[in-house]
Amino acid sequence: MANRSKRVFLNNIDSYSSKYIAQFLSSCIVGESLNDGEEEDKHELSSEAARFQIIGTVANKEAKKLRFTSDQYWSLSREELLQCLMQCDVIVYNITEHSDLIDEATWAISALHSEIEHFGSPKTFILLSTIMTWAMTKPADPDEPDIPLTEDDYKRRRPHPNFKEHTSTEKLVLKLGKTKKSKLATYVVTSGLQYGMGENIFHFFFKTAWLGELSSVPVFGPGTNVIPAIHIHDLARVVQNIIDHKPKTHYFIAVDDSKNTFEDIVKAIASTLGSGKTENIPKEDDYGTKAITETDLLYLSVNLRTESVFLNDRLNVHWDCESGIIDNILQVVEEYKQARQLLPIKICLLGPPAVGKSSAAVKLCRYYKLHHIDVNETINEKVRQLEELLEGNEKTSENEEMLVGAEAQLKTLKNNMVQNDGQLDDQHVMHIIREKLNSKPCRNQGYVLDGYPKTYTQARELFHDENMEVEDTGSTIPQYSKVLVPEFVISLDATDEFLKECVRSLPQNVAEEMHYTQDEFTESLAKFRETLAEDESVLDYFDYLEIHPEHIDCENVDTVEKIIKTVGPPKNYGPSPEEMEEERKRKEDERHLQLKQEEVEKELRQRLEKDKMTALLEEWNRNMAEVKKQETELLETRSVPMRHYLMKYVMPTVIQGLMDCCKVKPDDPVDFLVTLLIDFISRVLFNNKLFVFTLCHVLFTPFQAEYLFRNNEDD
Repeated sequence: MANRSKRVFLNNIDSYSSKYIAQFLSSCIVGESLNDGEEEDKHELSSEAARFQIIGTVANKEAKKLRFTSDQYWSLSREELLQCLMQCDVIVYNITEHSDLIDEATWAISALHSEIEHFGSPKTFILLSTIMTWAMTKPADPDEPDIPLTEDDYKRRRPHPNFKEHTSTEKLVLKLGKTKKSKLATYVVTSGLQYGMGENIFHFFFKTAWLGELSSVPVFGPGTNVIPAIHIHDLARVVQNIIDHKPKTHYFIAVDDSKNTFEDIVKAIASTLGSGKTENIPKEDDYGTKAITETDLLYLSVNLRTESVFLNDRLNVHWDCESGIIDNILQVVEEYKQARQLLPIKICLLGPPAVGKSSAAVKLCRYYKLHHIDVNETINEKVRQLEELLEGNEKTSENEEMLVGAEAQLKTLKNNMVQNDGQLDDQHVMHIIREKLNSKPCRNQGYVLDGYPKTYTQARELFHDENMEVEDTGSTIPQYSKVLVPEFVISLDATDEFLKECVRSLPQNVAEEMHYTQDEFTESLAKFRETLAEDESVLDYFDYLEIHPEHIDCENVDTVEKIIKTVGPPKNYGPSPEEMEEERKRKEDERHLQLKQEEVEKELRQRLEKDKMTALLEEWNRNMAEVKKQETELLETRSVPMRHYLMKYVMPTVIQGLMDCCKVKPDDPVDFLVTLLIDFISRVLFNNKLFVFTLCHVLFTPFQAEYLFRNNEDD
């Protein structure tokens, strides 16, 4: 009869340990481990067989729904959590990573036990605890300390002082499982330090070796302690087996068969991912306390020889890494890279001289955290390394062969340079560049190969896979090393005139240093065009490999931006906390500078506008004064003839009228004088209406003038 699907609850499935256990179980078929056959027998089972349904809680509110979960909850109340647990067949509580989950695990088993009569079906409770509950356990025989501890030593186990609560929880789980085993079966799995996939406790060492920023990977303390460990998938297999088998044994030690020391583990990581160099530093070292937590240091200081007797005798575990992390380091490292998407980005930049390859390469290396491979710099670096190697080491029986080889290589390189005016033959250049491409940093993070290879032949020799058999001459595709060959080939180009203009704009000393004087550059550019026009060019080589070059016209686009769009996002660790803080400060400084600049520009605009308005007002006032002056002068000029006329012909009459008025003494002197003047005007000036009109306005009020002029207009 086919097994029915089982609902499995795990806490904190967004943490390292629970996530990978849940992910593994979600792919397992219920009852699969009951099959005595090998792992391959899994394919013989029906594709529609019942699988484990994963229900879990997450610690992070923003956590995305994991694809392998059926239900996912955040911040459940105790009542809601109990209801969720009651709907599950298996409850797995993981307290190996976070001690603050001990209270919840204790509550969960107690709450389930109190509801045992209301179970609709039997339930299994599995507590995943830590090997630190055995940390202070003494060997059974002091005279033979190498004899490993097993589950039979359960009652003698002594926890590290910081892990006594873990031990109490283990005891409670086992105790409550003894009351009604048919309804609630409880198990405790004491796990060794977990490794594999994206890594957790050992992640610092993987990251340090992978980045290669330190000359050596630190080992905290002497490193001679034996660390019990287990691959995370093997731990998940233990859980799977307990669910399927429901063994009578209720306490398991989950560790692999290795007895590796801390130092040996770090050396294996450093050798596979980096230079292989390690350095023992005190645990109290400032660097150690910053790089790793105090709890992690406790885990890494454990010194226990343990053995999982019950796992092999009573369960059917198909191990991934039974022999331990060191023996399986290549597999573990590959899992680490894939899980964290730490994939190398390999770029080859090609193009004519002065097109901007090196400038683009530097920016790309900074953006993607890659290694810049410039031919001249790489050759100089190799010579320096050989010189330092010979100067810093004395010949011994152990290193004599290495030093003799280094001395011979250095001599060969220098002699070849002397014979070729400071240049190396192609065979030496290719050997050095190939060695650089094959270095751990370039294989880990990737590289930007700057302007090399230049020809089809150079490309074929540089990327040839030495491990392959003799090349098939009938094949159109050259044999190549997938490890060395670039993933992206970028061909930069521009017109000759554009390139010449770029060179002409360089300072004289820079042009001479780069061999970009007029004659040198013209010759170099012509040689590049000629090489590219050959029947089989370097671009053709990559076309044969179906790594089709991306052609970019540097005259019309932002070269680096276009390359980034082609290559995609970085596949590397993000910035470190120090780099993030530095970037934050840089952006803040830029923002303050921009605000200050905007404020200065605003103030300048206001000042300019104010000055402009002041100037306009002053100009307006000057113009108005000039207009008034001109009007006054015009009026003065125009009034001279009239004044003369009045003085000659009118004023005598007015004076006579005033004298007559004094003699006659009329009742209305003004009317008398007006009558006299009107008579004068009518008599003498009747034909000059404009003059009359003007005179009336000069002598009388506007109303009187208008009246007089209108009444005498016909006369």
